[in-house]
Amino acid sequence: MGTAKVSRKGWVVIPREIRKRYGIKPGDQVQIVDHGGRIAIVPSLNDPIRQSRGLLKGMPSLTGALLEERRQDLEREEKKARRRPKRRPSS
Repeated sequence: MGTAKVSRKGWVVIPREIRKRYGIKPGDQVQIVDHGGRIAIVPSLNDPIRQSRGLLKGMPSLTGALLEERRQDLEREEKKARRRPKRRPSS
């Protein structure tokens, strides 16, 4: 792990070995993240959609769980509607 000093202008130089390890080149963008009381410098993704593809592979489908929950909600609402007496229009 390297250390860096903050300049008067707020600049921080990322140590060479860290830049090399993460492939950070001059002109690259990085994200500054405040995470649980710590600051992290994270390389930005060039194409976040393409680079995130497959990120959740092997994880349970949240879509399936959501659809099942919605189906159960609909069943509950339909049951409630059947139990309610129909109102007569007042004259």
